[in-house]
Amino acid sequence: MKLRVTGVAALLAFTGVAHAQSSVTIYGSVDSGLLWQNTSAANFLPNAKLNPNTGHVFRFKDGGIYSSLFGMKGTEDIGAGYKINFRLQGSFDSGTGKFALSDTPGTPAIFNQIATVGASGPFGRLDAGRQLAPMAYAFADTDVRNAQFFGSVLTAWLTMNTASGWPGTSTNGQIGALYDSNALVYNSPTFYGVSVALEYAPGGVPGQIQGGTRESAVLKYSNYGLNAAAVYYNGHDANPFGPKFPTTPATPATGLNNNRFTYFGAKYTWRGFSVSGSFGNGRNPANENGNAAIGGASGDFDMWTAGLGYRFSPAFGVTSGVYYVKDEKHSQNQSTAYVIGADYSLSKATVLYAQAGYVSNRGAMNQELVYGQPTAVGKNTAAGMIGIRHNF
Repeated sequence: MKLRVTGVAALLAFTGVAHAQSSVTIYGSVDSGLLWQNTSAANFLPNAKLNPNTGHVFRFKDGGIYSSLFGMKGTEDIGAGYKINFRLQGSFDSGTGKFALSDTPGTPAIFNQIATVGASGPFGRLDAGRQLAPMAYAFADTDVRNAQFFGSVLTAWLTMNTASGWPGTSTNGQIGALYDSNALVYNSPTFYGVSVALEYAPGGVPGQIQGGTRESAVLKYSNYGLNAAAVYYNGHDANPFGPKFPTTPATPATGLNNNRFTYFGAKYTWRGFSVSGSFGNGRNPANENGNAAIGGASGDFDMWTAGLGYRFSPAFGVTSGVYYVKDEKHSQNQSTAYVIGADYSLSKATVLYAQAGYVSNRGAMNQELVYGQPTAVGKNTAAGMIGIRHNF
């Protein structure tokens, strides 16, 4: 159930009367399940000797579909089709109650996903603050598995980050971004199914105009059952926090262009059937050899995905996908994940789900089957999860 608080304010000015109506909605989700996996690791370091297989794991796991979250959003109608909007949203672990991490290593935050204020109207929508990068929505729109936390284009993309050195202790990735802080994001109106999303995040680094900046563009098409998207993301000073932070200080911002990601994907749905496919390329040109010095992968990766699903009824559906990631410079580093999942809606607010996956990790690859649960480097891994997600 959503809680709405509505207030009407009237302002008398000269000979006219203007009315502004505002509303605030409190919302959230709790997503919990049981996860079994036959390999595990202490962290996401892409080195089997430094990060060995710690064996089977059976645990309570938050986020089989998406993370548990809590938020509030509001809008004020200022007339003539224009509105002022805000949104605050943070994820938390339903098993412990702890808030999730921010973009600083080991530091949780209440509104770790979204904290924005903006305006919308005939021109489109402009939001300012911490928010999901536009590429995250492109992932969900063009993947049969909707970029879920268990086996999807999201977890395949995360593999690019972990294999190139992202320690997973913050939301600052090596390649692309799920969240960006201090960002300005513009979403255009839709014209015959076509829309554009543009992002710019100033870095705020003294003496370095390019230091820590992020920019991206997404071109989308949605009509006649087809969703298609093209993504370009470019960042400077990607993830200045290494795996040994705070023992090793953050890398100073120099404005180096070292975080590039391009993506092309499409999903088509017809009479309950859905099929999807995509190609992504991630690069870290500032570190051409990636973690090769410690036996890891390079900083350049290709990602191929394919998905197939069928919704038997509005309440019950099955989705599947294949997700392949390879190191462009070291052919021994390859990873392929095979995933299948089913969901059943008990009501509009509650979903039961069951998911299973198998990933073949070769070389220094450690593609994970579920967000936040490391797999052993270079080891074939199987996992299964059952859970429930409730929206309010």
